Amino acid sequence: MNTAKRIYNVLFISVFATMLGLGVVSPLLPIYAKDLGATGIWLGIIFSAFALSRSIFMPIIGRISDRRGRKWIILTGMFAYAVLSLGYLIAGSVYSLTAVRLAHGIASAMVVPIAMAYIADLSEKGKEGSHMGNFSISMFLGMGMGPLLGGFLNDAFGMPSVFYAMAGLSAFATILVAISLPEARSGSLEDPVTKPAPIREIFRLPVMRGVMIFSFLSALGRGGMMVFVPVFAPLIAISPFEVGVVLSANTFLMALLQVPIGRLTDTGNKVALIVTGSALIAISLAAIPLSGSFWPLIATTSLIGVGGAIQQPSIMALTVDVGRTIGMGTSMGAYNTVFGIGMIIAPLLGGAFMDFVGVEAVFYVGGAISLLGTVVFAMMMWEGPRPSTA
Repeated sequence: MNTAKRIYNVLFISVFATMLGLGVVSPLLPIYAKDLGATGIWLGIIFSAFALSRSIFMPIIGRISDRRGRKWIILTGMFAYAVLSLGYLIAGSVYSLTAVRLAHGIASAMVVPIAMAYIADLSEKGKEGSHMGNFSISMFLGMGMGPLLGGFLNDAFGMPSVFYAMAGLSAFATILVAISLPEARSGSLEDPVTKPAPIREIFRLPVMRGVMIFSFLSALGRGGMMVFVPVFAPLIAISPFEVGVVLSANTFLMALLQVPIGRLTDTGNKVALIVTGSALIAISLAAIPLSGSFWPLIATTSLIGVGGAIQQPSIMALTVDVGRTIGMGTSMGAYNTVFGIGMIIAPLLGGAFMDFVGVEAVFYVGGAISLLGTVVFAMMMWEGPRPSTA
């Protein structure tokens, strides 16, 4: 097996295991937090803490990986994932739970963005959409299967079992990376970047500027879904296990569609795909409060998954293309940072609307923001320099 294939396979399995562990916890964490006394605002703070530390450290870690190699960063992050998974068990208040989430966010900044940069280094020019789309399956499958496994473990063995499962899966990924992943520096792969661009230079690139503004608004619009769907569900008599099914269906659809949409991305109009997917997400988000039972809710969230699958490979392809100029770790770090900032604000904004207006308002506002992001991105990309469609 050649080095590139080995890197791809090891990272695919490792990221899948790590995201499966994270997905196991995701539908149950809002319930766990509420049991500790969290209000809507505190739910927002707890979830935003993860995104805050992740966003602060991603650009720094990305630039370090461009210069110093990627394996040791991924290995450190996965080990921290395993240790911090047990920290949730000893969190006895919303304050300590927030502290664990802050630390977990730093670990996250060392895993998925750097793994994506690793894979982007291997992508052939003109095939960025299919290559990144294929790799994204590892994340979406993990996050899709996780809620199902988490719901089962919670019902069968209790809440602590989900955190033990997350620790075990992260430990497995750590061992696999330590033993099997070869080191590969940006400069040792095709089309190297010897000196990553300064952060300020990223915002001067029209395509990257459009991607970053869109990613921020997109995250701001739909960033509260994983937090507030579990809160909304009991209002229409949906159980925690059914919540897991709803969230899994959304993510499974994104995983299943990555390969065909990725191929379409390589030959199609990336801007049109992003706009189409984002518009579908916006409409579906606003329709969530109209769901009166399990099946309408799963149908609505599934459409959000389809929209995400349509837009995501094109976003990643544009980011990879810019990364050939400014450094893959730098471009991935910039993209993930602005997305993370949206993910910081979204739960806080949603928590405020939940406390003062009602949980239904979270989804109406999210849909409106997503629609705004769609329109702004379309105007920026179609009035300015357009990226290549191939």
